[in-house]
Amino acid sequence: MKPGMNSNLRRRVVVEIDLDALVRNYRRIVSHVKPMDVLCVLKANAYGLGVGAYAKALIGAGCRSFGVAEPYEALELLKIVKASKSKDRVDVQILSSVLPDEIGPMVRAGVILPVTDLDEAKLISAAAARAKTTARVHLKLDTGMGRLGILAKDAVETALQVKALPNLDCEGIFSHCPMAYEPKDPFTRRQIALFKSIVAELARRGMTFRRVHIAASDAINNFPETAKAPFTTVRTGINLHGSFDPNGRRALKVESVLTLKTRIAQVRTLPAGTTLGYGRTWCLSAPTRVATISAGYADGLPLALTNRGFVFIGGKRCKIIGRISMDYTTVDVSDVPDAKAGDDVICFGRCGRDSITPDDWAAVKGTHAYDIICTLGSRVERVPTSRP
Repeated sequence: MKPGMNSNLRRRVVVEIDLDALVRNYRRIVSHVKPMDVLCVLKANAYGLGVGAYAKALIGAGCRSFGVAEPYEALELLKIVKASKSKDRVDVQILSSVLPDEIGPMVRAGVILPVTDLDEAKLISAAAARAKTTARVHLKLDTGMGRLGILAKDAVETALQVKALPNLDCEGIFSHCPMAYEPKDPFTRRQIALFKSIVAELARRGMTFRRVHIAASDAINNFPETAKAPFTTVRTGINLHGSFDPNGRRALKVESVLTLKTRIAQVRTLPAGTTLGYGRTWCLSAPTRVATISAGYADGLPLALTNRGFVFIGGKRCKIIGRISMDYTTVDVSDVPDAKAGDDVICFGRCGRDSITPDDWAAVKGTHAYDIICTLGSRVERVPTSRP
């Protein structure tokens, strides 16, 4: 804070993160997939919500395995793990890829690395030899995602060649499903069968793994066989936040951990015939009390909510009217006669027995909750909350 600035000045838009609900979600997932290990995916700064608070809460709840997408995320998590002073080992694993110049630092840091081809494995082996250590790796198979990994047709022979390299601990093998959000889609079951056949063939040829995983949040909900032997581990990301893909089952009884809040900037009674916002997409048919709230698409409100979405003001659902702009949104507060400037607004979250969730916004936008959560704006303050 610069000298002279008021340190008590409130941010106009905040997202509150209920860490108690996060821990409850984690424990429900652990219970649902028992005896599987649960790897918590906290990539992209915990989907933009602040990895520090998430990781500390989850370590306190017993999580001992985290997944990220790239090295800087891994290093940030390692700092948090060290600061936690956990008596148990807490693993940090890169799930996507590692570039040649990143391998040395990651090996020295003790990050678990993916192996996406034989050349990468050789580089990791050489880096581990130079560092006089053993690098822990998971073989990443492409069984149908088409993005990264060892092709299924090459998996057995490549895995055996990787196993023969020095200074590697091939502790794990994993893959990823592009269609696991569709419980009736046969592609995922074919993927699972293919992956299991590769693991079985490798076992017949003397190569076994302590960690075997293909399930992320969608598969946990829609394909329960991915949380049974020969699998040992599941990965969870979006379900930790209490959100789901809009398709598929919701087998996990998790709750939303997020509440997005702002405040009213002004309330006016506008005459019939007044048009609201860019493009004049809403015309008032009668005199109407309209509140302008201090949040817009720069804060993460999807444009798709224009004339369709709702917020909570004064305990009541209030319709968004007029096009959402960058910094402000206009709302019909005819049913909230006491609404005034400075009053709180819940954009999504719980209000009494009612709620609006990121999943609801995703349904309106035609996307999924990841998109909603990851696009909360940079000026939205992230506020972790927990009961003492």
